[in-house]
Amino acid sequence: MSTRTEILNGFYGQYNEDGRLQRTRHGQLEYAITMNYIHRFAGKGARVLELGAGTGRYSTALAKEGMDVTAVELVESNFAILQENSRGIDNLSAVRGDATDLSRFADDSFDVTMVFGPMYHLYDADEVDRAIDEAIRVTKPGGVLLFAFISVFAIMYANYLSGNWRLGQEENFTADYRVRHFKEQLFTGYDVTEFEKLFEDRRVKWITTAGVDGLLEPIEKRPDFDILEEDFEAFVNWYMAFAEKRELLGNTNHLLYICRKT
Repeated sequence: MSTRTEILNGFYGQYNEDGRLQRTRHGQLEYAITMNYIHRFAGKGARVLELGAGTGRYSTALAKEGMDVTAVELVESNFAILQENSRGIDNLSAVRGDATDLSRFADDSFDVTMVFGPMYHLYDADEVDRAIDEAIRVTKPGGVLLFAFISVFAIMYANYLSGNWRLGQEENFTADYRVRHFKEQLFTGYDVTEFEKLFEDRRVKWITTAGVDGLLEPIEKRPDFDILEEDFEAFVNWYMAFAEKRELLGNTNHLLYICRKT
């Protein structure tokens, strides 16, 4: 059986991750909302760790703003582009590594830790626990952690309303409608409260849970979809005002769980 790393290398080796947050409106919204939350907790001079940095869209932007950024990426093809994108940026360090093992970093090292890709692709409960505990360990007391995750309900809306609903249901839910997690899913989704419970009894205090791209991904597939450039800024501001509304969180594809290390 293929390992998690082999599955991820196979997928991302054929996928243009570098342009994901730029080529669609839902990607642009995700980037804008996520950056808004990052800027609430990190400014010039902050020491920032990004785990699952992909090709460096966030890390390069934050480094150019004067933050001291360490970007960790597991996938071979993404890491190669990350290295290229970080070339000439002295305050950005690109490291090949896995979020489940941060032994190269000392305790209490970073002001802000962003776990922006790993939770999409971690399925084994022990690995999920290790990734969370490692991120908390390397963050300074009083520092902030941002964990990105995916709504299992948004996975269904975005991928299976256009066909193969029963296949998606069997892949993401048990017969009694419990959420499933296994590596062959590639992307694993969570019930929002299920994800929040992962942090109970850990050395963190919850700040908020927010959606970052709403229902745009499935809606954007419609042939009549259009948001004019002059309207998009207004749309981003409108969405930002409601990003934390609990009744909307299950519909958004990507979410952020934000907490502070105690």
